[in-house]
Amino acid sequence: MKPRKGDVRANLDRIGSLVADAGSDHDLLVFPETCLTGYFLQGAVAELAFGAAEVANMLGRAPDGAPDLVVGFYERHGRGIYNSVAYFSASGGRYLPLHVHRKMFLPTYGLFDEARFVEPGRDLRAFDTPLGRMGMLICEDIWHSLTAAVLALDGAEVVLVSSASPARGFLAGSDRPASIRRWDPILEGPAMEHGVFVLVSHLVGSEGGKLFAGGSVAIAPDGTTLARAPLFKEGVVTAVLDRTAIDRHRFESPLLSDLEQQLPNLRHALARAGRGREGEAASAAPREEDSGTGGGRAPARSRRTATHGPIPGDASILDLNLELTERALVEFIREEIVRRRGFERVVIGVSGGVDSALSLCLAVRALGPENVTGLRLPYATSSPESLEHAAMVLEATGAAGRTLDITASVDGYIARHEPDISPLRRGNLAARFRALTIFDQSALLRALPLGTGNKSERLFGYYTWHADDSPPVNPLGDLFKTQVWALARHLGVPSEIVEKPASADLVQGIHDHDELGISYHDADPILHWFLRGYSPADLVRRGFDESQVDIVWSRLNATHWKRELPTVAVLSSTAIGESYLRPVDY
Repeated sequence: MKPRKGDVRANLDRIGSLVADAGSDHDLLVFPETCLTGYFLQGAVAELAFGAAEVANMLGRAPDGAPDLVVGFYERHGRGIYNSVAYFSASGGRYLPLHVHRKMFLPTYGLFDEARFVEPGRDLRAFDTPLGRMGMLICEDIWHSLTAAVLALDGAEVVLVSSASPARGFLAGSDRPASIRRWDPILEGPAMEHGVFVLVSHLVGSEGGKLFAGGSVAIAPDGTTLARAPLFKEGVVTAVLDRTAIDRHRFESPLLSDLEQQLPNLRHALARAGRGREGEAASAAPREEDSGTGGGRAPARSRRTATHGPIPGDASILDLNLELTERALVEFIREEIVRRRGFERVVIGVSGGVDSALSLCLAVRALGPENVTGLRLPYATSSPESLEHAAMVLEATGAAGRTLDITASVDGYIARHEPDISPLRRGNLAARFRALTIFDQSALLRALPLGTGNKSERLFGYYTWHADDSPPVNPLGDLFKTQVWALARHLGVPSEIVEKPASADLVQGIHDHDELGISYHDADPILHWFLRGYSPADLVRRGFDESQVDIVWSRLNATHWKRELPTVAVLSSTAIGESYLRPVDY
């Protein structure tokens, strides 16, 4: 399901229409995590948190023969706010809440900051329904093997999981994002170990640039996939659960019975582990070979050559599933431009470079050429080749084009106020005037500006602040430059544009590698490994060129400020962006 952010009424209506479409031949509909409001609400969770009884009332009348429902929502319970999922039984024309599970494991890392806004649940149990005994978990809850084991020991035959898992890792050789593929072994494990059905309902759509890929799945007790939903699409995928499959699998593989027999012993072990090993670590004398002392012997790890991780010259770690990446970015543009912000059109500054050409191609695929306008914004020092290439890609895509020469406007300022301006300042001035023009044209055309900056430039800070980075939606910002080239080739961007040396075209004859001191082909793998937590010393030790590592590291660390909003002095307890937090699409 694609919830409308913060629009509870619209989401309830969508649930109702899906119930009507499913009809009486479905016993149960399992909806995703926070489907009532959207997931990334941040500080708005308190505004849209409801009790389970309230949700039942808001769901309205249960049609004759309606299925039971599992619905994810932010819950106000007692004095706390929780990320919850409720099982509603359709009975007597009403939806009755049979059980509520409150998410126990709240991710607060990477993309997530959940524990800041909701409290963790503290109870886990199976419950009886007209369809059998079930258990419910929410997203990360199932990633911990103990939770499913508790539910199985408590008699659950089906484990229902509601999830809002953003898609990450569009890697070559995989038909699904890596983060979605990672779910399969996580679900198959408890299904086969305990002989239970495991059903996962995934959110789909985009929330502030976080893409939910969908791909809901039903797993049988023997690990077989019973049904799998397509990616990036809303709808119902149906699975038929045969209860005798539980008996057959548990007869063939009685692991749950073995676990029940050992449970008394495991309870003692678990209690001990929970208390921690007070004093045990301190009482164990360090071994000489582990301590790094022992007559100058080096630690064992430094005597071995790493067999995985960073390898100099290996850029395959950046290879993408280009078809899946294209699909994701087209969906992203549709969601963020049309569905989230209510625009139908976009405007793009088309420079003749590969980045703007790729953004233009993606926008045309997402919105149609009639809804995309490309602006050529030359300055006196712009390369004639850039104008030709911009015209080439506009013609190839069928997008509307307009040329607005900014020379007189920029030179008017220079002549009147700064006649001795340096070439670099003049280039930045032209870049900022281009952004000003794009935003003015966006108001004229009622079109949202679409960004073109790539991840390599953003990490290097190699762009004009509040110019190239100013459009509110950017499909390329998480693609390294080498990945942009690969995707551009895949989409058929003219080879003249893809193959030419990268240049900001701010100063005549200067290319990106001249100013950066390193090519993107060398820099991108180094940037990748830095973002994965490796240090400069780690990479040099593994054989990377030390001078290149130093260039990338120094540029990366000198430009964090360019990737943030302006720094504001925090003087209150309600500072915007610190305490007052609302997502961009709320």
